[in-house]
Amino acid sequence: MAQGSSQARDAVTPHRVVVIVDENSNPFELGCATEVFGLRRPELGRDLYDFRLCSPEPRTSMRDGFFTLTGVAGLDAAESADTLIVPNRPDVRVPRRPAVLDAIRRAHARGARLVGFCSGAFTLAEAGVLDGRRATAHWQWAEDFRARFPSVRLETDVLFVDDGDVLTAAGSAAALDLGLYIVRRDHGAEVANAVSRRLVFAAHRDGGQRQFVERPVPDVPDESLAPVLAWAQERLDAPLTVSDLAARAAVSPATLHRRFRAQLGTTPLGWLTGERLGLACRMIERGESRFERVARHSGLGTAANLRALMRRKIGLTPLEYRRRFGPGTGTDAGARAQPRLSR
Repeated sequence: MAQGSSQARDAVTPHRVVVIVDENSNPFELGCATEVFGLRRPELGRDLYDFRLCSPEPRTSMRDGFFTLTGVAGLDAAESADTLIVPNRPDVRVPRRPAVLDAIRRAHARGARLVGFCSGAFTLAEAGVLDGRRATAHWQWAEDFRARFPSVRLETDVLFVDDGDVLTAAGSAAALDLGLYIVRRDHGAEVANAVSRRLVFAAHRDGGQRQFVERPVPDVPDESLAPVLAWAQERLDAPLTVSDLAARAAVSPATLHRRFRAQLGTTPLGWLTGERLGLACRMIERGESRFERVARHSGLGTAANLRALMRRKIGLTPLEYRRRFGPGTGTDAGARAQPRLSR
């Protein structure tokens, strides 16, 4: 994120997340934003975000008139957002109010981070802030989106896209994935894991995973990957290979590969590398400064390999990560600019 509004505020104030709710917005994505950014975190001993809802009208009818939202701030609350989550809606052909689009443009101009969940990508595109940039949207609207916004580089087979100060999630459930990714980006892996545990949700699904993951009804015997995943997570420091995982699951490597793709949307090696990186990040956050030891204990081998993977997957070197998220650093996202993390 650019160094605009978040650095201007007092360092004690948490990073401010504002959600714009507009006519016919989807309640699920609003709930995701509230769960991830709005709840108090007494188990962490501090609040991660200053969270607010705002709307251009005093009364806002949610999707299909399920309920009416009242008692939230006016649209001017968006002017103080460090992160602005834009409204989505089921009918992507209904244009957004000019006042909402203007608020998004102003937030973008002053350096706020913008987030679109599901059809929120249409709102961002209408505001003109996605021109020439990468984004994603729900697969069922891909053709419509490309026809209407040809200057946007749409990626249709991913869960979410991080394009620096503008982030988009492909669908409703992917809003949780992107929300937790943002928490991880702002506060580190340890805090993101704590939030995900409270949600009883997977701590980290890489944005590059497929939107549509096949989940056929399993035949007997049970083909769940849970046992082999738990087994591998206890042995991340060992030189595990895909063949080792396949042998543990009593299947061929090709069958294991198919099951990972079907159940997790990634490869066995991709999952294993992600778990090892997560362990390495947690070790650094807990104070381990010997990067060779971090690399060995997490199964990444050498400090050079750890450095290369962290730079490619997280966007920070181990030393930069320690300075940002290590003990005593104070990971208040409202007090500093956000680095861009690549997926």
